[in-house]
Amino acid sequence: MAFAEFPVQSLMYITNRPELVFTEGKGSWLTDHNGKRYLDFVQGWAVNALGHSNEGMIQALEKQARKLLNPSPAFYNEPMLKLAQQLTDNSCFDKVFFANSGAEANEGAIKLARKWGRKHKNGAYEIITMDHSFHGRTLATMSASGKAGWDTIFAPQVPGFPKAELNDLASVEKLITDKTVGIMLEPVQGEGGVIPATREFMQGLRALADKHKLLFIVDEVQTGCGRCGTLFAYELSGVEPDIMTLGKGIGGGVPLSALLCKADVASFEAGDQGGTYNGNPLMTAVGSSVMEQLTAPGFLDDVKAKGEYLREQLLVLTKEFGLGGERGEGLLRALVLGKDIGPQLVEEAREMSPVGLLLNAPRPNLLRFMPALNVTREEIDQMIGMLRELLKKLA
Repeated sequence: MAFAEFPVQSLMYITNRPELVFTEGKGSWLTDHNGKRYLDFVQGWAVNALGHSNEGMIQALEKQARKLLNPSPAFYNEPMLKLAQQLTDNSCFDKVFFANSGAEANEGAIKLARKWGRKHKNGAYEIITMDHSFHGRTLATMSASGKAGWDTIFAPQVPGFPKAELNDLASVEKLITDKTVGIMLEPVQGEGGVIPATREFMQGLRALADKHKLLFIVDEVQTGCGRCGTLFAYELSGVEPDIMTLGKGIGGGVPLSALLCKADVASFEAGDQGGTYNGNPLMTAVGSSVMEQLTAPGFLDDVKAKGEYLREQLLVLTKEFGLGGERGEGLLRALVLGKDIGPQLVEEAREMSPVGLLLNAPRPNLLRFMPALNVTREEIDQMIGMLRELLKKLA
């Protein structure tokens, strides 16, 4: 079927898409409508933690689809309870609320913090967030984000999100007032350019939160679920947040997210929070399979090892082409290019033949790598080889 025959005109425009339609995927590979294969180092922006068409996820979907899809979030269901316990057993948190997307989870975190502030801090509602941060595309999460230009697109913004600088503790402290209820950040800014929060900064935020009786909130929509080499990125700094959000990897490709908190923060009352599909057994059964695979013996050690191997190979390219270096945690990494050739590299990588390469450039001067956590070293080598060929032309 030729691309011109697909009814693309029926879709609302939201972004520029290339003229290809993906039809199949397996592991680190996608296939388009012409049969061309692509090595996928984007994986839905870190969504497909276990790659495309993971067998464990497929089995969970098939089994649950024949039993129960959605009894309503007003009732308990078995996969919901199982996944909630898996998350609390493997984290520092006590309570879980399931949603469908990272933005929804973050919206829930904002609501929970404001509810807690009303109950325990005289109505405090402001949440200090970071410049260049990304928390989602709802009105509140866009307002919480520090993405350039987002303060005017759908103005007026939702108030209550003063912006500090990542890794600058003084910039956070000077924003604290009697209206402040919490501090929220990504342990690694993904859309901002794969910029990790330092261990010292994370520990300093925990101390600041304790000192001023604030909530420490981590947005782990992109960094959680093994992406950074530990199950959750907050573990890298040896801190315990009060609230955490998960998305992307927790569903491994299906729409699932979660809001987690400590028991003494769980302040919602009946009617405060909900959602038609939240915690439905079909999605949570898949999430449970993802968690089983992520917590299997040796899996996260393998992610750390492959993250280090990818780092080493990116440093080889840096030295070879005089680039600006690399940064990141685990298998969330960036190559700093030193010049604004990122979008051109992305396009030319996709157009390579006979095999294409899928990359992402969240900033014009860098590439972001988010492969499946079970990517092989051979696939990392293949990606590096393909990128080397492109850099010979463009760098």
